[in-house]
Amino acid sequence: MNTIIRKSVLSVAGLAFAGGVFAGPIAAHANPVDAKPAAVAVQTSAPKPQGDQSHIDLNGEQTANVKAIIAATKKAGLPERAAVISIATSLQESKLENLGHLGDRNDHDSLGLFQQRPSSGWGTPEQITDPAYSTTAFLKGLKQVDRWQDMPLTDAAQTVQVSAYPDAYAQWEQQATDLVGQHWNS
Repeated sequence: MNTIIRKSVLSVAGLAFAGGVFAGPIAAHANPVDAKPAAVAVQTSAPKPQGDQSHIDLNGEQTANVKAIIAATKKAGLPERAAVISIATSLQESKLENLGHLGDRNDHDSLGLFQQRPSSGWGTPEQITDPAYSTTAFLKGLKQVDRWQDMPLTDAAQTVQVSAYPDAYAQWEQQATDLVGQHWNS
């Protein structure tokens, strides 16, 4: 009988100890008055910007074009990463200015935010210089790129744009990311 009592006492003591070990840390933080939010590390699937980053100050027209790109991205049902790629591309191609024909300074017949060419099938000059249309056309091309969400921004943009300067898009990734962060929910 001594053995049974001793085993029972040890079992109860063991349960009390185990309960204290597991519930103790929880109980120690149960007071909501003293509770403080814990820092949470969030891992995003977007790669870090590549190389040296460029930045320009935006005027009202350029900011309106950022908002138009974001609105078209949302309307297409695409995530923030698509807007980042689109804005970085437009920063490189036109500095977010909706460019018309530039005469001798024009690159062939390139127009609009993305410097799209009517002769390459992007649309009419009127369509290409409409920010919503040109963004939608760019996004349509982006959606056709396999795994665009996971590739470096400059590779995704280059696959759509086919630029003579394929690495130039990378320099705008940080500013584009910041602009999307600032305007996505506004």
